[in-house]
Amino acid sequence: MSTELQSAATSAVGLPQLNRGLRPAAKAPVRIVHLGLGAFHRSHQAWYTHQAGDAADWGIASFTGRRPDAALALAEQDGLYTVVERADSGDSFTVVSSIAEAVDGADAQRLADLVAAPATAIVTLTITEAAYRLGADGQLDRTAADVVADLALLKSGNGTPATPLGRLVLALAARRAAGSGPLAVVCCDNLSNNGTVAHNALVGMAAAWDQGLADWIDGTISFVSTSVDRITPRTTEADLAAVQAARGYRDNSPVVAEPFSNWVLSGDFPAGRPRWEDAGAVFVDDIEPYENRKLWLLNGAHSLLAYAGQLRGHSTVAQALADPACLRAVEEFWDEAEANLAGAEGAAADLQIPAYRAALQTRFSNARIAHHLAQIAMDGSTKLRMRAVPVLLAERAAGRSGAAAALMVAAWMDYSAAAEVQDPLADDVAAANRLSGAERTQALLKLVDPALAADGGVVDLIDDLRGTFGKPAVSR
Repeated sequence: MSTELQSAATSAVGLPQLNRGLRPAAKAPVRIVHLGLGAFHRSHQAWYTHQAGDAADWGIASFTGRRPDAALALAEQDGLYTVVERADSGDSFTVVSSIAEAVDGADAQRLADLVAAPATAIVTLTITEAAYRLGADGQLDRTAADVVADLALLKSGNGTPATPLGRLVLALAARRAAGSGPLAVVCCDNLSNNGTVAHNALVGMAAAWDQGLADWIDGTISFVSTSVDRITPRTTEADLAAVQAARGYRDNSPVVAEPFSNWVLSGDFPAGRPRWEDAGAVFVDDIEPYENRKLWLLNGAHSLLAYAGQLRGHSTVAQALADPACLRAVEEFWDEAEANLAGAEGAAADLQIPAYRAALQTRFSNARIAHHLAQIAMDGSTKLRMRAVPVLLAERAAGRSGAAAALMVAAWMDYSAAAEVQDPLADDVAAANRLSGAERTQALLKLVDPALAADGGVVDLIDDLRGTFGKPAVSR
């Protein structure tokens, strides 16, 4: 728990702590295993499961990523936590009870036991885009340092894998050995064709260790693609205090989210699933138009605001959107993205793009949701491949410049030179930034998309756009 959150907890010592004694709620049997116990999982997949009509049959065992803190905090509350839906008009509060077990991600044995259990039907993932470790060819990068280390551990039979991929592959090996049959892996990270991404990453890791296991995963496990959407900022001391004041109990793990939520899924659930549609989830045959609408219009705008906004001196999405220069850049990018969403496929899916854009502007402008740009800015080299590159390529293929999409890349480049970046390629970004001029632009672009970096016209376009947001709109 952060120092800020500890301070809030100390100030409420006299209040009872949220748990299943204070708020009676029976624990459902674990049938879903989740990797990536963070705020978004709790505001989205766990919230949808709590709202399902058959929630009593579907408990979740949620595993943390790099640190055990979130699991330890939730375990103190028997898995209960409060979702604060923050609208312009005020807050509403829901105690969510779907997490039956919160576990340290390093407990690979518990993960293996649960994944191997015949009752387990679903594994959901929010492990971040960068964690899949795919190369430009869409296959596992077996040269990545953490992949190499995990493969060595798997082959030796000693030690615990450090990555989510390594841990899950080990757990799937246990399920195969137990003869527990098929289940569905549901990727909920912001990646195009994320079911395929999860498949390629897991099968790639398994194949590098045990080809027989890779073949079993390929033939037995279903990979479901999804489009997920709910703005979920980091919890602050003020959020803890708001829950205490409104509910009269201490909650060390509340999560704040906007009222809006969306979940579109495509794929098979061979061992069953909760009735997530009761909470508004949508099941479709072709998810690509929905994925692209969300990845380009919402996530793309977020990335553009993250880099341009911070260069202009802003710290939140709402602040950046109120800056005419940032708003203009977003609207021009949306125009380019819409032009490539509104074809036959898009029309068939009834994407309602003008209404979606209007709703996004309203959501982004909600000043009561403090969605910090620094949080969105992380892992830019990975995110831009999904959010800017497809639009830029589509625009160039149509004979247009793609300047608005290129501006997002240029803003990331400027930001990477002005701030300390958190990125899986941080060392390579730093090395590229030691170059100058167009050579620097090309080196940075190569980290995002090598093929684009080989296009002199694209390099020149992005190089010309560098510095667009160089003058802060507000004093720092």
